[in-house]
Amino acid sequence: MTPPIATSIHDPLFDEIVGWIAAAERIGILTGAGISTGSGVPDFRGPNGLWTLNPGAERASYVQHYVKDEEARRAGWRAALDRRMARIVPNTGHYALVELERSGKLHGLATQNVDGLHVKAGNSEALVHELHGTWRFSRCFGCGDRRPVEETIERVAAGDEDPRCLLCGDLLKRDVILFGEALDETVIGAAMEVAETCDLFLAIGTSLAVTPASNTIGRARAAGARTVIINAQPTERDQFASAILRGDISDLLPELVDRALWPTS
Repeated sequence: MTPPIATSIHDPLFDEIVGWIAAAERIGILTGAGISTGSGVPDFRGPNGLWTLNPGAERASYVQHYVKDEEARRAGWRAALDRRMARIVPNTGHYALVELERSGKLHGLATQNVDGLHVKAGNSEALVHELHGTWRFSRCFGCGDRRPVEETIERVAAGDEDPRCLLCGDLLKRDVILFGEALDETVIGAAMEVAETCDLFLAIGTSLAVTPASNTIGRARAAGARTVIINAQPTERDQFASAILRGDISDLLPELVDRALWPTS
């Protein structure tokens, strides 16, 4: 059966979902690239995507190329320099999820994004499960030394095109999961636990096409939670939704949270 769909904040279904948020005690969340669009974070393969404009950076996203190919590493660090995440700020969608946490309703937040904007907005690191890692840090392949990525990018800006670990001299990468690397089972497990123990699950700005992240909505629904998909386009898991909101996340999400947490008399 096709889930009901709302495309406006004036739709009665929108008000119903507001009521679900207001009544919920443990809200689980999965976010994807769509929540960061309002912050100017580009996609990877679109017309102006990071990999479209810099094919060498895409090659650097595969661990076997990254380790063996110095030019791939240099391309990756050039892309990091061009994309200085420190200059990108959270948007109203991110801040709405911070308000959910402050209200005590946020049970956990899994994200497919590596931009670090949930933590930057103010969500607690203990509640944010970064499934694919984060660009906020760099990590050494050898000794595992982890430090703020801006320290490494400053070295790149100063002319060190293939920076090495300051402790052991091994290769560095941004602390993300490259293609060919295993996901962190602890992080994945935490995300699944959130999905299976929440009473309301929101999938925000994700096509729900990539596993295992996309499995969270099915697990939440199977465990008895209401499930809401908030996205501009249809997703591959729409059938698992109790309701769907279609539109601009930066508009829909803050309005949902505002009405749920601070209802007018």
